[in-house]
Amino acid sequence: MKNIEHFLETLMFNSRWLLAPFYICLVGSIVLLLIKFMTVFAETVVHVISMTESELILSILTLVDMSLVSNLLLMIIFSGYENFVSKIDTADHQDRPEWMGKVDFSGLKVKLIASIVAISAIELLKVFVNISAHTQTELAWKVGIHMVLIISGVLFAVMDRIADGTGHRQE
Repeated sequence: MKNIEHFLETLMFNSRWLLAPFYICLVGSIVLLLIKFMTVFAETVVHVISMTESELILSILTLVDMSLVSNLLLMIIFSGYENFVSKIDTADHQDRPEWMGKVDFSGLKVKLIASIVAISAIELLKVFVNISAHTQTELAWKVGIHMVLIISGVLFAVMDRIADGTGHRQE
């Protein structure tokens, strides 16, 4: 019976490696975002003279938005891999981000929601820059969704703070 238990525990422990392809595909997603980023940037450069100020701002906000999503993906890749698969052995590398290896699942959740709120804010700013192209209903929905994201982020942070204070954190 002890052999079966050991086998099952080993199998479950090693199953964490099934997550590695997810993180590899997320790296591929960053490559796809880079291609799209370069395309939008090139189109902006080519058409900058003929663009209105609002069109230029919208184009730049799109680039900022893609940059934030890429940063978010990188954070998820590093933190997720280190928390659930294996440690990334770059401790002596001079370019290793200081936060790497220090973001636990709870911290990742808060950083994730903060990034989503920032991305939502950029999207909302795009609407405000081009407000004439949107109905009041669309604007109300976007503001409402943004507010829900902000409230969710605050509630996540409060719940984590409460969990830290009780000493009963479970993840």
